[in-house]
Amino acid sequence: MTVLTIGRVSRRTGVKVPTIRYYEQAGLLEEPQRTAGNQRVYDEKAVQRLMFIAHSRELGFSLEQIRELLQLADDPDQPCEQANQIALQHLAAIESRMKRLRSLKKELQNMVHVCGENGTIANCRVIETLADHGKCLSGKH
Repeated sequence: MTVLTIGRVSRRTGVKVPTIRYYEQAGLLEEPQRTAGNQRVYDEKAVQRLMFIAHSRELGFSLEQIRELLQLADDPDQPCEQANQIALQHLAAIESRMKRLRSLKKELQNMVHVCGENGTIANCRVIETLADHGKCLSGKH
């Protein structure tokens, strides 16, 4: 059985040491075994679990969603319907954020276009719009 120090696990997974410790404290990773010198040591299973967590974080899943997905992964014989539901909810949240970002982009483009580069701050559409939230086109932010 190969055992790795936290530094080696960090280099192998690209996850920083404090983040690994945080995942342990949050209960996403099991407390690792320790050497006689009290140094953390990890096995391949822990590395694979950490890579799962890291990939899930890259995809924007919350820690709670990851916790649920890990619980599902720990019982591989159950149907995947619940995992699919978690992913579908996350996808819906991403689509909602993208819609909001498109609206924000449009508003910023309008502010910049109207303002131009030659005016003064007294007549600046960017400053005016930011100062009076009611003048935003979308009204949703």
